[in-house]
Amino acid sequence: MIAAPPDSPHRTDAPAAGDILERLAVILEARKRADPRSSYVAGLYAKGLDAILKKVAEEAAETLMAAKDGARDKVIYETADLWFHSMVLLVHQGIRPDEILGELARREGLSGLAEKANRCAPANTPAGEN
Repeated sequence: MIAAPPDSPHRTDAPAAGDILERLAVILEARKRADPRSSYVAGLYAKGLDAILKKVAEEAAETLMAAKDGARDKVIYETADLWFHSMVLLVHQGIRPDEILGELARREGLSGLAEKANRCAPANTPAGEN
């Protein structure tokens, strides 16, 4: 985990990111069964996928605007919102944080250009035919 600079007001001795994401996933999974009137997340789940997607898009836009403004603290705040709502989406889709972390680990050390080329290669094309 990359630590915040020593003089940062956001520096913490927080647990590993994977631990935090797993705990959040457990809470979000429980919210699926909660009364939508008692929980913001339960309300999102009750509204369905489109409402969740709209919220993720909204948070992404707010993160981009904060970055464009150069407001470091706001970028941190908005990114936390974006990650949270992305987790709501993942849990809604039945995707666990360790699956995303596994994909990031798979890409570690892989050139971004090579990874993109792998994604763009036609499926089921025998080697040497693309």
